[in-house]
Amino acid sequence: MSATVEHNVSFHDLSNSDTLPEALFKRTESDLSFFIERVAPIIEAVRTQGDAALLNFARDFDGVTDEQMSILAEDTEFATAFERLDPQVIDSIRFAAENIRAFHEAQKPEEMWMKEIRPGAFAGDRHVPIDSVACYVPRGKGSFPSVFLMTTIPALVAGVPRCVVITPPGPDGKVDDATLVAARLVGITEIYKCGGAQGVAAVAYGTETVPKCLKIVGPGSPWVVAAKRQLSGLIDPGVPAGPSESLILADDSTNGALAALDLIIESEHGPDSSAYLVTSSRRVAEEAIKALPDYWASIDEKRAGFSRSVLCGTHGGVVLTKDFATAVDFVNRYAPEHLEILAEEPMAVMGKIRNAGEILLGHYTPITLGNFVLGPNAVLPTNGAARVAGPLSVFDYMKRISVGYVTREGYDLLAEKAHAFALYEGFPGHALAVSDLRHRLLDKKSGKNSAN
Repeated sequence: MSATVEHNVSFHDLSNSDTLPEALFKRTESDLSFFIERVAPIIEAVRTQGDAALLNFARDFDGVTDEQMSILAEDTEFATAFERLDPQVIDSIRFAAENIRAFHEAQKPEEMWMKEIRPGAFAGDRHVPIDSVACYVPRGKGSFPSVFLMTTIPALVAGVPRCVVITPPGPDGKVDDATLVAARLVGITEIYKCGGAQGVAAVAYGTETVPKCLKIVGPGSPWVVAAKRQLSGLIDPGVPAGPSESLILADDSTNGALAALDLIIESEHGPDSSAYLVTSSRRVAEEAIKALPDYWASIDEKRAGFSRSVLCGTHGGVVLTKDFATAVDFVNRYAPEHLEILAEEPMAVMGKIRNAGEILLGHYTPITLGNFVLGPNAVLPTNGAARVAGPLSVFDYMKRISVGYVTREGYDLLAEKAHAFALYEGFPGHALAVSDLRHRLLDKKSGKNSAN
């Protein structure tokens, strides 16, 4: 059963139930039909009008009043940002960038590998960066230099020749200071002021100012997700990253007030977020519900309002299961973007988790650390995509090219087997290419060529 209790926190008491209600697994982006229909004219306007459409949408959607807004961030904006931003924030951005770079450098694959499959027959992969990528940095509910770092640094580590950033402008027609500082610190020079569906369309089609890109990465609102889906035939939409979502999985050893503290994290992103505490302990559930109002009272009303709307709504709250195994089943079925395990033996619990964008273990690893400074990428699959996808990584900015090399000594065995395949599948041209004709043609060449 589901009920609302103290301060209207959504409480889903499944302690006497053998089933998990389907409604608990729905997110705000589960049905994009509303947004798909409405992004179509935005996309078409950008396709046909280019920069003019971007400037119009900046005024209509972002509240820009500066008629002289430049779509490309200007050099003076970068310099001014360093002057205005708190030095402590600058230091934190630099600290996070170092950790994120170190993690992704360790993740980067070797440029090429080959293995001798059979004597004289070699096969492998060559890893090369894609030519261009657009990194989407949202701004609608705040400023997110952390997203800037998470999307651009792996691209730089991968060696992408052209990495650009698109982000909504503020009402003053500028990019937020922290994003500009982060750009200078990591070495990104192209930032374009276009967000939402119009920004996605700009890098999919290209405009007079914004370059057409092969891929777009980064989280966004349902408008952004819908535009990526509509334009997936023109631009690779990358990891499916929509509104924030998290599960806090807690066993009976957990302080419920601590679980509630971490439940606040993703729920404060916005009313389209999803966040649940999942536990088989009634004590933990009750302690968490009791603690939430004090936490809301201690943060600003805007973010408290977002958190309340999630945790008191249809996409968040507290789930009490009949046993811990059912709580784990809930996690695997939900496949959350962020999973935090608060348990006496979190490593043991982790072994039971199959589906999650990230797993943060123990009482000293709150989602906050993963979002900003720990190092692993915080751009994660949402809406259940963690069943088949993983976090944004260096691999998302690279492609594999298969490589094969067969010597004269290795050729005959492979040719014999391939010849049989070709005849069976009805490809005489394939078969002819590995017939005795090949030896006869090579024998006409010099001894050097016939031996290699």
